[in-house]
Order: sequence, then structure tokens, then C-alpha cells
Amino acid sequence: MSSSPHTEHVLTLDCPEAPGIVHAVSRFLLEHGSDIIDNQQFGDRRDGHFFMRVRFATADGETVTGTLRRDFAAVAAPFAMRWHLEPVSTRRRVLVMVSRYGHCLNDLLFRTRSGDLPVDVVAVVSNHRDHEALVAWHGIPFFHVPVTPATKPEAEARLLDLVDSFDVDLVVLARYMQVLSDGLCSRLAGRAINIHHSFLPSFKGAKPYHQAHERGVKLVGATAHYVTADLDEGPIIAQEVKDVDHSHTPEDLAAIGRDAESAALARAVRWHCEGRVFVQGRRTVILR
Repeated sequence: MSSSPHTEHVLTLDCPEAPGIVHAVSRFLLEHGSDIIDNQQFGDRRDGHFFMRVRFATADGETVTGTLRRDFAAVAAPFAMRWHLEPVSTRRRVLVMVSRYGHCLNDLLFRTRSGDLPVDVVAVVSNHRDHEALVAWHGIPFFHVPVTPATKPEAEARLLDLVDSFDVDLVVLARYMQVLSDGLCSRLAGRAINIHHSFLPSFKGAKPYHQAHERGVKLVGATAHYVTADLDEGPIIAQEVKDVDHSHTPEDLAAIGRDAESAALARAVRWHCEGRVFVQGRRTVILR
């Protein structure tokens, strides 16, 4: 391309497998004066489905994004594509939920502040006040929303009000120790990510790391997944595993587990916000 100003975009799409998809996308980009920077694709032969993520540069202009979206609709229609096109500079608006364990929250806030994550954390919601000072230090609005069995409907209604008022793209449950109702899970489908230790369902209930220590586990892990009405059964986005052995105490395992949880959650948030995650049934396709 010439040295004139340009804008980078990301196009993501998935559709039933068919001949000519890559050709149609490439021709569209060529006709619009675009230069492909990165292209990843996957054809799932078992399901007959195709996934694609293209990062490209095109001539700069105030209306370029709108023009690309309008014109690509004609390309997408014959292939029944689900697609999304936006500038690379787009930053997702994220609301974080947390209870008393603050390691994942702290990690997300640090990565956001340092520019490591392409997001804006616009609000933090908690059923406790433990991390109010930390959130305030980052200059982010903090909302204390207590939850009891009797007040759960009101608390969830308050959360949805905040999601709407802050124009939230993604809700991140950073060790939020409350089960969301089926109705709330449906409202947030595809835009809520949770983190849990990978011992589930093997070590359910209280003190999972103590249970794991008693069984002599050799791996500690964490799983980040989309939130669904089936508790901790949502499509998996990212997982982290670390080796441990007999010398580690339950407290050691918990500390190692906190690192794993923070890493897996941050990776899941990044992949989601960079348009790398496609949900296909109960699983995901990640185009890294």
C-alpha cells in the first residue's frame, strides 16, 4: 500500500462450509484497496463449518468502516455468514464482578492500566467492599451490590441497569462467588466470562485445594469459560495448567492456583476482545 494514512480493521466470520468463501473475501478486500496483514481460518470437516479472521489495512477515511460494512453485507449473504467488522483500535467496555478474592481483579486492572489488554474497565461490581479502595485508586467506578437469597432478583436487576448504563460489551466474573440466575445467564449469553479452578467437578464444594492435596494431585489448573445456565459448563475459552508435587502444601497449591486463574482469565478476555473466539455449540474455535 502507499504511505498515505490507513486504518486497520478485523473481519471475523463463520458460516457453513462452501467453495469460494476465501476467494469472495479476498476479492472484496482487493476491490476495496485493502492489504491483508494476518489471515487465519479453520474448516471443521466434522461439522461442515468454516471460520475466518482477517486483519487488514485500508485507506483512511471518516466513512471507511461504514462503507466496508455496507458493502460486505452483499458478500456475506450468499454464504449465510455470521460476521463482524470493526477497527483494530476498538476497545471493549468491560464490567468486572468480584467478591473477596482479588487476585484476578488486580491482574485485570494492572493489565488494562499498562495497555496489555485492549479493553476499558468501565465499572466494578462486588457483593463486598474489600476491593473498593483498589478500584478507586484506578479511577474506576465501584458499585457495592449485596446479594442474599431474598435480594438476588433486585441485585441482578441492578447489575443489568449498570450493564446498560455503561454500555458494557463484556462482563467478567473475576472470582465472583455468586451463582447467576438462568434468566441473567440468558441475557448475558456470549458476553460474560467466568473463571474457576480446573478441579471442578472433581473437587466440588469448600476448600478444593485442600481436597486436591489429600488426593496428591500432580497438576493445578484453571479454566475460563463463557457463562451459561449450566453451572461451570459453558464453552471453554482458555485453560492454564501448572505442575505440582507432594512437597506443596494446600496453601502452596492455592497460591499456584491463583496464578493459573489470573493467567487463564486474562488470556480469555484478550482473545474474546480481539475477536478470536467463535462459539460453536458447546465448544469454541480460537483463531490465535
